[in-house]
Amino acid sequence: MPSVIASARSSRLGLRATPAQEAVLRRAAEVAHKSLTDFILDAAYQAAEQTLLDQRLFMVSGNQYQALLDMLDRPETDNQRLADLLSRRPVWADT
Repeated sequence: MPSVIASARSSRLGLRATPAQEAVLRRAAEVAHKSLTDFILDAAYQAAEQTLLDQRLFMVSGNQYQALLDMLDRPETDNQRLADLLSRRPVWADT
């Protein structure tokens, strides 16, 4: 990802942070030798790109794709281990 270039910026974003969050961000920006704006924008941009790529791009070979289609076309079979798993109460339901 190209680094953020100040002269190319034309939009303004605003955000609020706790004092602790601001302190961590400022220290990290100093360590990275970037301005606070460049540090936050670079990090946010990388996270946004990764999130979007994770949602829409799957690279597989023709053989892998055909194997997936074949698997989806097969009739379902009983899977006792899956049935057991799905019958259990999830750990997070107890919190």
